[in-house]
Amino acid sequence: MKIKLPHSVIVKSPGLLPMLYKVSELSEELNIHERTLRDWLSGGAPYETDSRKHVWVNGTDFHKWVLECRKKKTSRDMKENDGWCLRCKKPVEILNPQVIAISGQPIRIHGVCSFCGTSVNRGVKKNG
Repeated sequence: MKIKLPHSVIVKSPGLLPMLYKVSELSEELNIHERTLRDWLSGGAPYETDSRKHVWVNGTDFHKWVLECRKKKTSRDMKENDGWCLRCKKPVEILNPQVIAISGQPIRIHGVCSFCGTSVNRGVKKNG
């Protein structure tokens, strides 16, 4: 089951303490609906039950689970003459690059995608 975590949960989960939370306490701490949290528990989030069938969630274990479920960041190592093509969704070589300087802004390099021919732009920091 693929779970899409809200950004607020990803940001707040490192602040969870290494203690056992009730479902209601954890949902209040993360500012999400209790039903959503129970769906995550049935979908694979770590929890434990005691002899009275109460559900407890360890804060640090839940944070580790959030890190495993969140979408991984992709690294975009680009060469000096590359830009990000929004149509191809990958770094491409910029053909016919034109440098456009705008006062108070980074330098913009404008050109054409080498694969699909779409307009490609790239912002570059000014030196000095």
